[in-house]
Amino acid sequence: MRVLVVEDEQTLARYLAQGLRERAMSVDVAHDGDTALDKLITDCYDVVVLDRDLPGVHGDEVCRRIIADGGRARVLMLTAMADVGDRVIGLRLGADDYLGKPFDFEELVARLEALGRRSQPARPPVLRHDDISLDPAQRQVSRAGRLVPLSNKEFGVLAALLAAGGAVVSTEELLRTVWDEHADPFTNAVRMTMHRLRAKLGEPSVIDTLPGVGYRPTAPAC
Repeated sequence: MRVLVVEDEQTLARYLAQGLRERAMSVDVAHDGDTALDKLITDCYDVVVLDRDLPGVHGDEVCRRIIADGGRARVLMLTAMADVGDRVIGLRLGADDYLGKPFDFEELVARLEALGRRSQPARPPVLRHDDISLDPAQRQVSRAGRLVPLSNKEFGVLAALLAAGGAVVSTEELLRTVWDEHADPFTNAVRMTMHRLRAKLGEPSVIDTLPGVGYRPTAPAC
């Protein structure tokens, strides 16, 4: 899941970004409304965690523009104001969900996961290819009934490949969806992660490399 955290309290923003990355989410951060709008122009997000009281462009206006653009991003609005009227205003602006500060991190994660599912096209609860099964909810991968322990990045790469339905997934797309904005486009992180993933999944290989194009699951044998 690709998440944009828009929060002017930098300590809280760092805490959220670190915690969400540990949950295998790809996270970018903006500390004001202007920067958030710039990032929304250049990148696609599944969910925007949006503080309402932002410097520069107010959070309400950021929310309006997200909705007006008609993209797939869902908005989870944060606010220190617990008044029911403030929540109603946020929801009427188009926010998909609302969470008052202070909040429990596990509740935030659960709400993000629910919004992330709504932002994406429906797909099978368990992704399958040949003898491989990937369960996003349980974060488990198995091959021929054997559990295969994967790192967050390895899991994210495999999930992206299986969700593509046989289409080729480019290195750039994997960097955008599994890593974040700080990923060096010239890094070999995808290649090294793919190498480890293939080794853990074992033989025969289930991932094809198309030089200069990207990766896709190997077609099952007839």
